[in-house]
Amino acid sequence: MQPGEVIRVDNTGMHSHAYTKRTQLAVCAMEFIYFARPDSTIHGVNVHQARVRLGEQLAREQPTPDGDIVCGVPNSSLSAAIGYARESGLPYEMGLVKSQYIARTFIQPTQALREKSVRMKLSAIPEVVAGKNVVLVDDSIVRGTTAIQIVKLLRAAGAKSVHLRISSPPLRFPCFYGIDIQTMDQLMAAQYTVSEMRDRLDVDTLGFLSVTGLEEGIGLRSDAPHHGLCTAYFTGDYPTELGDYETSYQAELALRPINLEEVSA
Repeated sequence: MQPGEVIRVDNTGMHSHAYTKRTQLAVCAMEFIYFARPDSTIHGVNVHQARVRLGEQLAREQPTPDGDIVCGVPNSSLSAAIGYARESGLPYEMGLVKSQYIARTFIQPTQALREKSVRMKLSAIPEVVAGKNVVLVDDSIVRGTTAIQIVKLLRAAGAKSVHLRISSPPLRFPCFYGIDIQTMDQLMAAQYTVSEMRDRLDVDTLGFLSVTGLEEGIGLRSDAPHHGLCTAYFTGDYPTELGDYETSYQAELALRPINLEEVSA
């Protein structure tokens, strides 16, 4: 489906109509980073392959010279972890195991439920991580709940050190289009610098992918703004006017000056 296109389905089949020519391609970047299944293809780009490229780009931008193994956070980060391991030359290991019976945690309504869900959802394999400098690859940090609990799991399993690498830029701005994050106080990266996040997450090092690396790694459309992606969560550059949200968003932004240049610590 293209920008400005509406699809009508009736008993004679599927029909395409253009309702406006004032369009731009701005696919949600989080579909490639987190939401979509790895076997999905969005506007000609396979999600798994895009995530592998993000992991490769992350390894180039945020290397971990003293790492022993690379582990991904199941399941949406596994492709990026494969890419990171491939580019860095480090062995890829299954250091974390996910229960298949627990839903996504960041959408749980309370902090206590989110923390409980993480502990129920994931477990570390001590025989894999004990005594190792673990490079932990995750796709994003929203509130930080999941990352904090995972680091605790790895340290309890005997990890010598934990180096957290995120295959997206710091998520600092709300989304008004579909993701249920409408205020910046829900976002860890909007509250703290990267070095402060590193301390709160209790990791030895913390590194994020750059916005340029994200756009080039996905490579949706080089001739479109931001390669045809909506990257507003990372840049604050929204592809449309915000309407009723504009006043509250600008007021909140004025209270939270953000340094967009800081991506690692």
